[in-house]
Amino acid sequence: MEAAPCISHIASLLAEPKRTAMLWALMDGSAKSSEELAALAGLSPASAVAHLARLTGGGLLRSENRRGQRLFRVAAADVSAAIDALANTTMASATRCRPDAAPSVLIAPLPLRHARLCNGHLGGELAAGLYQRMLAAGWIERHEQRTDVTLKGVQRLADLGIYTQALASPVACDCFDWSQQLPHLGGALGAGLLQLFLQSNWVSLVKESQALQVNASGTAEINRLAAPEHP
Repeated sequence: MEAAPCISHIASLLAEPKRTAMLWALMDGSAKSSEELAALAGLSPASAVAHLARLTGGGLLRSENRRGQRLFRVAAADVSAAIDALANTTMASATRCRPDAAPSVLIAPLPLRHARLCNGHLGGELAAGLYQRMLAAGWIERHEQRTDVTLKGVQRLADLGIYTQALASPVACDCFDWSQQLPHLGGALGAGLLQLFLQSNWVSLVKESQALQVNASGTAEINRLAAPEHP
């Protein structure tokens, strides 16, 4: 037992639903006041301050003064990653317990639902839309146990500078995150596409968050990928 990592302290901080609600509201990388977080979590201002003190003291949140106001934000990227992992485990556990039930979607800040990091590739609504277009355009094919890149997909991706023959296995796989009921593209190809989007300055990382910021040009370019070809 002495060699086991001491995770019980952090687990106890996350076990309180009101504290979890405040952390969840900050997952998009934003900074909020204690009053805002109190309203979001359904707490009195005094109770919110007490909970925020525990989260700050535990290293999960940090505070900053901006124009005379004290704001709170997630302390570091590892905190967001840990909460994200717990959200994915929550959804996966629910599916294992009730495999015949329709999967639910966790409500999260809009930036996280739109575009987010998911195990090194693009997740969220933007990724789910791209997956569906690639499927409809014949770039990828779904099978019962796998997802394959077609010859057409290999050619189209090469035009983008992504050579699937050089990618590690699995090249492509279906991935579901807690923010979407529809799949998005995982595997080495999913990671390669995200790197393309980052290098093209279409997408940027939001500090200390799993959210990704997509500019107007990036939205247009990503939505154009695998779009229906007009004669």
